Amino acid sequence: MNSADFLGQFSQLNIVVIGDVMIDRYLSGKVDRISPEAPVPVVHLRSEDNRLGGAANVALNIEAMGATPYLFSVIGADDNGKLLQQLLPAANISANYLLEHPGRVTTVKTRVLAQNQHLLRVDREDTSPIKEPIVEQLMEQLKNLFNQEDIHLILFQDYNKGVLTPGLIQQVMQEALHRGIPTAVDPKYDNFWAYRDVTLFKPNLREIQQQIDPHLEANLSSLKKAAAEVNKRLGNAYTMITLSEKGVFVAGNELSEIIPTYERTIADVCGAGDTVISIMALGLAAKMELSMIARLANLAGGQVCEKVGVVPVDKHQLAKEYAALGSE
Repeated sequence: MNSADFLGQFSQLNIVVIGDVMIDRYLSGKVDRISPEAPVPVVHLRSEDNRLGGAANVALNIEAMGATPYLFSVIGADDNGKLLQQLLPAANISANYLLEHPGRVTTVKTRVLAQNQHLLRVDREDTSPIKEPIVEQLMEQLKNLFNQEDIHLILFQDYNKGVLTPGLIQQVMQEALHRGIPTAVDPKYDNFWAYRDVTLFKPNLREIQQQIDPHLEANLSSLKKAAAEVNKRLGNAYTMITLSEKGVFVAGNELSEIIPTYERTIADVCGAGDTVISIMALGLAAKMELSMIARLANLAGGQVCEKVGVVPVDKHQLAKEYAALGSE
């Protein structure tokens, strides 16, 4: 399959993204002195940039590849929640499926940078699980969408910020299985084993080590054993484990392999996992071969690491890089 083929397929897809949304805020400036009040740098602020983060960044990557994302989440009825609802339409993503929860804080990760160096991060968030009435509202909206549109995949983006409760996960999975919709998840610690019968399970190496074996190594033999344990407990079809600078591991359809990273100039790894799961989900929805999906996702994750801050994948650059890969 050439690059034009997969870009054409992606443009036909409708993907539900459900999970924790946030704002990634960047305060950028210059440092030329140390504070007289404490041994800390003084940042002369030059700019403030607000970007879509968390599940919203996953939706942004899906949109950037030409597909249509439907983003479901819960935000606070606060100024940052209103800002998030403004950022989404500006990125060609509907804000219609965000539920405001009075009293809840919209998650904001504020990063302070100087001379492109990351100095500090300040998180403002509410990680308490959403209440049952909110779960019911989300499910009602989801079912209405399923009855109106052909949905090709449901992607769970879990940051342990409270939106994906065990009850909501179970209900969405039941609906997906009933309707024959494939699913993918980028899990976190709290609900790691809650995604029974998910199609694609994509943790990173550290998360697998926390859950299965702290001494697990990033080699094929160890990772195959980890994938077998995941399959035993979840009954999933495919497992992908991201390995940072060592690439990605994929297992499924009697395939198990490690795909190494390609040489890059790394500027910032923020958001790389979001990009990887986005491309994996699109490839799965398009019924592409697992090995091809993994190579595309690996290229995409590396691409966004070359840029400072959370940014979406560039589909045209990805197509060129994939074409070059095929000619090697």
